[in-house]
Amino acid sequence: MQGGVIDDTQDDAAVFGIEIPDPKPEYFEVEPEAWPAVKLFLRCQTQWRTGPNGVVGLDYNALAWLVTIEGDIDAAAMLDDIQVIEQEVLAALSKKGG
Repeated sequence: MQGGVIDDTQDDAAVFGIEIPDPKPEYFEVEPEAWPAVKLFLRCQTQWRTGPNGVVGLDYNALAWLVTIEGDIDAAAMLDDIQVIEQEVLAALSKKGG
């Protein structure tokens, strides 16, 4: 039981012979110089553009607005860093089929 909710997913899947891997949080280190881009990405992580085949990329209008309100940011360097994160997320989504 997690957070007051009974999760029977594993038991239900077993009835159908489906094995679902136990989800465990993945921890990773972030280099100190990458934190500004990670923090900005986390602020705009809900601002994805979608098309008929799913997610296609971040909405750069929202990203530009966030860069503006953050102030003292090298926008060109930040865009490069955000695009690296964006491409990794898109690659992970395409592996999952979403």
